[in-house]
Amino acid sequence: MRIYVPATSSMLARLAEVQVVAASPVTAFAVTPGLRSWYVAGDEEELEFAALSAAARASLRLIDEDLSADRRRVVVVAEVSDADVTVHDDLDRGVVRLTEPVRLLDVVAFHVDLDDAREAIAAASAAILRADLGDDAAQEIVDDAEGFDLAWYATQELPDLLR
Repeated sequence: MRIYVPATSSMLARLAEVQVVAASPVTAFAVTPGLRSWYVAGDEEELEFAALSAAARASLRLIDEDLSADRRRVVVVAEVSDADVTVHDDLDRGVVRLTEPVRLLDVVAFHVDLDDAREAIAAASAAILRADLGDDAAQEIVDDAEGFDLAWYATQELPDLLR
């Protein structure tokens, strides 16, 4: 199963060092039955983009907590065994939990904001919790940040991402 793990630059550094994105249990996003039923008209590519977008939003929450992290959203894309994944559409559409850690060997790509998004991402990470609680002004800040596309990086580009 392809999963989208919300992350930060600090988590990428840890991945490079110990070859693990996060210890289990890992919360991530994927194309789940709940996501499929919500996005009925979407093809597979659109469904994967929806899961990626949910992970990018979750990355904002992680950035808000990690003061040492670069102000850029990070999503780690990995292929993992279906047996290691439990779907949690009851929490939110597309949420999954893994019983095993996500290892560098499982990673197929990274999606990371470009430098020009840093200011918007810093503002959005500071506003995300207020947006989650229904603050319209905070939601506008988050929406502005979500207007920036994440760039795709191959796994061998991890050292470049850490510079």
